[in-house]
Amino acid sequence: MSGNIQSTVTLTITEKNGSVRTRKLNMFTKSYDDGTIKRMVKFLDPADVRGTAMLIIDNKDVQDDIWIYLPALKKTRRIVSTEKGKSFMSSEFSNADMSSGSNSDFTIKHMPESGKNDTWVIESIPVNDDKADEYGFTKKITYLDKKDLKTKKIDFYNFDNVLFKTIEIVATQPLAGKEGYIMTDMLAENHLNGRSSRVKFDQVNTSAMIPDNTFVADNLAR
Repeated sequence: MSGNIQSTVTLTITEKNGSVRTRKLNMFTKSYDDGTIKRMVKFLDPADVRGTAMLIIDNKDVQDDIWIYLPALKKTRRIVSTEKGKSFMSSEFSNADMSSGSNSDFTIKHMPESGKNDTWVIESIPVNDDKADEYGFTKKITYLDKKDLKTKKIDFYNFDNVLFKTIEIVATQPLAGKEGYIMTDMLAENHLNGRSSRVKFDQVNTSAMIPDNTFVADNLAR
């Protein structure tokens, strides 16, 4: 079933020394029957990021498409695959974390402990070195609740096979009248540099009417 979600989001970035930066944004999401998910992200505050916008086309079986508009340059450009592992707006989330990625990019299997403690534990390893470079990790371990298949957390390992980042799903919200849920509170912690980032959905409208032409790269500058 296709669906529309309009939300107001707060991105909080906390440095190791405790200093905090906060960013406000609007997010428009539309899912389609073929599995495609489209997102438009527009930054509202503070002034140095106001007007920055991203368009993410989350394709089910092929490469995702990501565009960004930077108001200082008055230019829209496509984010190439080599930038997927780079930071999303200077946070501990990566550009790739903003989309689900394609399963065909990974070799996926259950870990030996999978199924214990009411949790599925799934290992995903990029299929080759190019994909590892693209995503910025060599392995991720996803922990899913066995009953409802909701993601609890994801651990990411770097090229030294060291755990460098964990994304915890703090809260979710069911979709009104539809199957599935939306992640409304996510915390990313970098274990190497001591920084953390939190994406929290302040307002969620799961019955918004969002026209298809919202998700066009030419609209990023508007």
